[in-house]
Amino acid sequence: MSTEQVVLVNHDGEPIGLKEKMQAHLDGDLHLAFSVLLYRHNSKGDREYLLHQRAMNKYHSGGLWTNTCCSHPRTGETLIDAGARRLHEEMGIHYEGELHDVGDFVYRADLDNALVEHELDHVLIGSVDHLEFTVNPEEVMATAWVSAASLHTALATTPERYTAWFPTVVAIAECALNTKSH
Repeated sequence: MSTEQVVLVNHDGEPIGLKEKMQAHLDGDLHLAFSVLLYRHNSKGDREYLLHQRAMNKYHSGGLWTNTCCSHPRTGETLIDAGARRLHEEMGIHYEGELHDVGDFVYRADLDNALVEHELDHVLIGSVDHLEFTVNPEEVMATAWVSAASLHTALATTPERYTAWFPTVVAIAECALNTKSH
């Protein structure tokens, strides 16, 4: 069994090598990542996002709420293909729609277990009408559809319940969705 690697990047987003995933998180190396956020419109026409609560046994941020799924692309894998792969692996979703890369950001966060997230994170969004899925319990503890308005309130009043990257993911997704239709 091979160890999972992440793609190291420079500050221009250019790949500069590979490193074993846990070692990159211990060393705080800048690496490529993505965050998928699926959304739908409810019967009132309000936008809702599919969130998940990370399983407690995750290597960091266990028990925190975040976007639909997130991970790292494999070497030679496109971000869109990686997003579809992780939707299936984490959430049990066979996504039939189109994911859109709507922006990226660099962040660095000191996390639990002496790990550091230092990522160039691409935000991928996708629209759904009807969705059935069965989550992987090794990855996901719970799921919820949350309205954009409720989410903004929760992020402002209880930020400790969410992952370090999630507020920026939401901001980028909202900006994209409010300026174009996807």
